[in-house]
Amino acid sequence: MEPNNPFQNPKKPNPWEKPIKPAKPKKERPPKEPIQFKKYWKLIVGLSVVLFALIIILTNIYVVKENEYRVVRQFGEVVTIQDKPGIRMKIPFLQSVTTLPKYQMTYDVSEAEINTKDKKRIIIDNYAVWQVVDPIDLITNAVSIVNAESRMEEFIYSVVRTELGQLNYDEIINDENSSRGSLNDNVTAKVNELLEKDRYGIKVVDVRMKRTDLPEENEQSVYTRMISERDSTAQDYLSQGDAKKREIEAQADREAQEVIATARKEAALIQAEGESEAAKIYNQSFSKDPEFYGLYRSLSSYTKTIGEDTVIILPSDSPYAQILSGNME
Repeated sequence: MEPNNPFQNPKKPNPWEKPIKPAKPKKERPPKEPIQFKKYWKLIVGLSVVLFALIIILTNIYVVKENEYRVVRQFGEVVTIQDKPGIRMKIPFLQSVTTLPKYQMTYDVSEAEINTKDKKRIIIDNYAVWQVVDPIDLITNAVSIVNAESRMEEFIYSVVRTELGQLNYDEIINDENSSRGSLNDNVTAKVNELLEKDRYGIKVVDVRMKRTDLPEENEQSVYTRMISERDSTAQDYLSQGDAKKREIEAQADREAQEVIATARKEAALIQAEGESEAAKIYNQSFSKDPEFYGLYRSLSSYTKTIGEDTVIILPSDSPYAQILSGNME
């Protein structure tokens, strides 16, 4: 009997106890052979050379797009200008490539204050559409895009100041009465002349005036004058309308008087003809019975002389009295 389990039968095995297997002897691994780099050095060198060459090629290839110039420089000097689309390659480590835009660009010219011909101050705000036409001249004379834009802005301001200085203020702000003509075309042409003269390699496509403002200290006085001018114009229109109205009324009254006079004349002629005809008929009728005519004339005179409140004193032998009393002998 085991001391740890006094109640266990020493002849029966313990079902809860796993049998202990004898350990297997470990096999010894064979020693690894060292890698022999000498066998692969040619392959390694070859792959390294190919990889290095591939990196050099990829880093020195550049693409020329349709809307850009590619400027190739060698030791800072311009070697060539690539302007046709395609894939190009530069000399490694010796050449560098920069880009200039070929498409049209918009430049917002700074606001400027100028004096008009009638000595009034006005603030002008312009913008310009321009593009690079000669990259070599631009690099040689303007060095960069920023410098080229700066010179273009100076020329635009100078030309606009000269052109608008020959016009009055009303001609500038009032399109209906303006004598500016093709001001934008004139400014564009003169700015291009100055740019070509100095060979800056850029061209202005168009110069446009966005806005014209007055200095703050002049705005109120100008507004007051404009209101006064508009009121004066309105009064002129009202006066012209009243004069036209009176003229039309006078013409209508004159025509109405002529029509009335003509109608009255025709009516008088017709009435005279009627009375003449009536008198002729009366004469013919009364000549047939003179006594009846006398009676008719007497009765007619009665209707004219006797009214509702008429008092008549007549002698008894008067014809009026005899007729009224019915004694018609």
